Amino acid sequence: MAAMAVAGEEEYEAVLCVKPAVHVYRVPPRASNRGYRAAEWQLDQPAWSGRLRITAKGKIAFIKLEDKTSGELFAQAPVEQFPGIAVESVTDSSRYFVIRIEDENGRRAFIGVGFVDRGDAFDFNVALQDHFKWVRQQSELARQAENPDQGPKLDLGFKEGQTIKLNIANMKKKEGATGNTRPRPVSLGGLSLLPPPPGGKSTPVCPGERPSSLSTPAQLPGTPITDSLLSWPQPAAPSAAADAWGDFAKASGSSSNQPQTNTGWVQF
Repeated sequence: MAAMAVAGEEEYEAVLCVKPAVHVYRVPPRASNRGYRAAEWQLDQPAWSGRLRITAKGKIAFIKLEDKTSGELFAQAPVEQFPGIAVESVTDSSRYFVIRIEDENGRRAFIGVGFVDRGDAFDFNVALQDHFKWVRQQSELARQAENPDQGPKLDLGFKEGQTIKLNIANMKKKEGATGNTRPRPVSLGGLSLLPPPPGGKSTPVCPGERPSSLSTPAQLPGTPITDSLLSWPQPAAPSAAADAWGDFAKASGSSSNQPQTNTGWVQF
């Protein structure tokens, strides 16, 4: 549907639908409250033929019957409500309608209108439906703008007997997953301290103390223990009166007094 513009209090007319071929029939008086029947109109003898145009001005739609060539107005039917008395469908066909025309003096009459094509009759019906649907929406928006507090409010409260379900199992899994993460090494002064290797205990050595002598030499990485290695002379146990750094002096002195033996190693 074409939009309708409003400049001041003036309303412009919008065209909703145009059908090039339509027939007009005289409608006999209705004797009872039953619906109209197109079979009673002498369909082979239309009273007038031309084009049909539906326009809208404000909330009112106008069905206009015009000459195909000159566009001269033959009759028009103002429609203020649809469905309603201004436009009625017949009971025996979907291509024919009864409309109430009105002249400038306010005189009214009922005439029959028929479309050659069934699709034109469908478009005629839809154009009127869309227009009055738009009218209802505009009226509702205007009412809500005048009374904003009377609009529907969102109710977020619990109804009687209503419950909610929390999946606590997934929450525990997420908490357990975060708790099992390994702590990152603590850095001091830009240096990263690695954790001790698993399965071993480190024994700190304080100044002035010596580790106890081993009965057998420790195996170096990648060096197998053989009989020749076990036959090496072991260092004597130091006396209790020696200070913490006496071993180095004795070792240096004893090594200078002992004769050098050729063991196959080249000394630098």
